[in-house]
Amino acid sequence: MTIGELLSESALTEGAASAEVRGLEYDSRKVEPGFVFFAFPGARVDGREFAAQAVARGAVAVVSELPKPEGFDAPWIQVAHGRQALASAARKFYGNPDEKIALTGITGTNGKTTTSFLIDSILRAAGKTTALVGTIEYRLGPETLPAPNTTPESLDIERILARLNTIGGTHATMEISSHALALGRAYALQFHTAVFTNLTRDHLDFHHTMEEYFAAKRLLFSGSGAPPPRYAVINRDDEWGRKLQSAGQGQTEVLWYGFSADARLKPRHIHSSFNGLRFEVAHDKIRFPIHSPLIGKINVYNILAACGAGMTFQLPPETIAAGIAACPGVPGRFERVDEGQAFAVVVDYSHTDDALKNAIQVARNLNPKRVITVFGCGGDRDRTKRPLMGQVAAELSDAVIVTSDNPRSEDPLQIINDVMVGVRRFDTKTIVEPDRSAAIHQAIRMANAGDLVLIAGKGHESYQIFRDRTIHFDDREVAREALRGFGYRKKEEA
Repeated sequence: MTIGELLSESALTEGAASAEVRGLEYDSRKVEPGFVFFAFPGARVDGREFAAQAVARGAVAVVSELPKPEGFDAPWIQVAHGRQALASAARKFYGNPDEKIALTGITGTNGKTTTSFLIDSILRAAGKTTALVGTIEYRLGPETLPAPNTTPESLDIERILARLNTIGGTHATMEISSHALALGRAYALQFHTAVFTNLTRDHLDFHHTMEEYFAAKRLLFSGSGAPPPRYAVINRDDEWGRKLQSAGQGQTEVLWYGFSADARLKPRHIHSSFNGLRFEVAHDKIRFPIHSPLIGKINVYNILAACGAGMTFQLPPETIAAGIAACPGVPGRFERVDEGQAFAVVVDYSHTDDALKNAIQVARNLNPKRVITVFGCGGDRDRTKRPLMGQVAAELSDAVIVTSDNPRSEDPLQIINDVMVGVRRFDTKTIVEPDRSAAIHQAIRMANAGDLVLIAGKGHESYQIFRDRTIHFDDREVAREALRGFGYRKKEEA
């Protein structure tokens, strides 16, 4: 395939257009002879800085929305949008694999990961060979890969879909972040089904306003470089979700889910306990029972969204229910740490005020004697949510320990001060402990029989990022270590 065939929309010199292409890359360290290198503008690094390295490794051309540097000899192809150009080129290079794979995209502030795991479990219950791309990991058939980004670059997506097609796969489920939509990582992908969970305050350091944040999410439903999805599964109870009604321009069939009377897909007779959820799904005249090990009202929403996605693939209710039952839970999403102690310890990824509110309310509904919440806020991220998270924690918890999350380049004490603005609105017992390990140990030391300790913010993450270093840190490991330090052991290990 030639550069001219890959970049047919661009103005190319005859010499550049006829050059044969052996591969595409945006990481100069991975360039091989015959590759085309894509150089992106970045927040901290200008991709042009790596163009010379790419050419030295054998790149036949550089594609960028940035102008050609002075004195650069190799072919330089300037385009209007670098990531969109990469997305279109990658799709052509790998033979349009998204047309051969039934692709489901999930967007929203909270619930994307759990919903994606549930949908993938439903598809596997139906006997499909699948791929799953999201925050925790990437799955490709039987293989599990690390997840550097919630939504990878378009080139990586097309590679995954092409490999899935090669092994006989038929369905892929992806979390689609607002960053990915705004930057063009999901550009030109043809989605069979798009799912919207909810929209609450987050990422305003990047999007600046809720309207801009929503506009990015809307791209999944209106189509970005591709037609709108065939189906949309949308939360009817969410005010932003209801604004998506016209996003598909009449080309998309919408399935509304939620508790609202006008939702087509809704729950009935909900029973929730520490053993999970039991309820009936009602869809028009169809009724079928759901048993899930997941906990809480927020997971009723996630399960309904997954059921809706399953229905867009015309899967029977019994298959959908089997897939829901077979999904044991998602790492770091209200995940229990059990060493036989007389109180509950739960780790959850909730890192927005709305997600933290949901997690504490789930805890409350389990009727503990007290809820002790440990949480912090990330550095170099939206500062406006910090006092809101503090307010939610103090309002809904019996005791709060404010600590560090991933401070990144910021001073952890300054982040905590921002959080305390909200905490001080309530007369809740509060401890400030910047050392996250010490904070977790202190919460477990405080807990009595019947209490619930909620460790919020990092969930599945196995690291903590500081200004000058990144260390291994897993809330689940630290909590288990603390429990064992206080003498608790599971009976089978005692």
